[in-house]
Amino acid sequence: MDHQIIIIGGGASALMLAAHLPAKSALIIDANPKPGAKMRISGGGKCNITNAKMGTSYYLGEKQFVQRVLSRFDQEALLSWLVKRGLHPVIRKESQYFCPNSAEELLSVLLKESRKQCFLSSEKVMNVRKRDGHFIVKTERRTLRSEQVVVASGGLSFPRLGASGIGYEIAEHSGHTVQRTAPALVGFTVQKEQFFFKGLSGISTDVVIDAAGQKCEGSLLFAHKGISGPAVLDASLYWERGHIDIDFLPGFDLNLLCRSKKRISSLLPLPKRLTKAFLLQFGLEDKEGRTLSSEEFRLLENLHHYTFAPAGTFGYAKAEVTKGGVSTSEIWQETMESKREQGLYFIGEVLDVTGRLGGYNFQWAFSSAYVCAEAINNRRRR
Repeated sequence: MDHQIIIIGGGASALMLAAHLPAKSALIIDANPKPGAKMRISGGGKCNITNAKMGTSYYLGEKQFVQRVLSRFDQEALLSWLVKRGLHPVIRKESQYFCPNSAEELLSVLLKESRKQCFLSSEKVMNVRKRDGHFIVKTERRTLRSEQVVVASGGLSFPRLGASGIGYEIAEHSGHTVQRTAPALVGFTVQKEQFFFKGLSGISTDVVIDAAGQKCEGSLLFAHKGISGPAVLDASLYWERGHIDIDFLPGFDLNLLCRSKKRISSLLPLPKRLTKAFLLQFGLEDKEGRTLSSEEFRLLENLHHYTFAPAGTFGYAKAEVTKGGVSTSEIWQETMESKREQGLYFIGEVLDVTGRLGGYNFQWAFSSAYVCAEAINNRRRR
């Protein structure tokens, strides 16, 4: 069976690409029964589509490459494209654009625009080889032939939703460098010294985390396995190994304690259960602030710089994305085409570009898909 274009993957980047290609020009192969499996659960089912604040500072990856791709189809272009198709995203959390009601709204638009293509569902791609100028795509059940192949298979996150390393395998077979992958936008497990965190499960508080020199602000959630929440998820993007530094009292002046008759647990802007847990760890009594000794005050200052080394992360099963991937130095930024193999393209999460929490990874998926579609369409016109 011959096809002009085979798209491997059925997620955000694959569907956006299919929406911008001529009718019946592409075959989408998805390991899941239905496309957009990961999109359906994103953002608690609301799907954080993009962000009003956009730029390379929100991404881990080669800055010039990221900027060039984003500028071709930025958040304003994406929002305009969606509005023209009846979807009006709403702003939440100051700058984050979500679906008004459900991720199904975004998925409905993408499926409507991409249904002009052919779909092959519940079928895994085993390998891709090039022979006599054509790509041979072998799945579990059949062998297909195509002029061009676009790898939009995503990363390793959420294996229960069909995630696999097939995109990296295809890249490596074609001579590409795959930068080391790791779970990202994921919670941290803790060492023995922080096991008391587990007893605080369910408590949330605002913090600022310094991970590898990157400041990550937002809430921290104590969980059974360790710590999670938006600030922690962002910090995981930059953390490799070693220590992180948490300010549990951002913007709070501890000197206010020294003049107060109130107890520490009433003065600190933290949940009381959390304050008492820290006092216990520091070996401090819950006493009047004005009675603190200089040594006791020094111990409390650790709350502004609580430093420890996470044991690891919650892993791919809980990670929202995968960092690392196909090296962008081997991809043409104008087309998303491989520099190693003509007619082979890589888009979305499979590349070594990862965004912070807040809609940045969906924007990358859509931007890279648009750039790829333009390149394929221009080639067809020539």
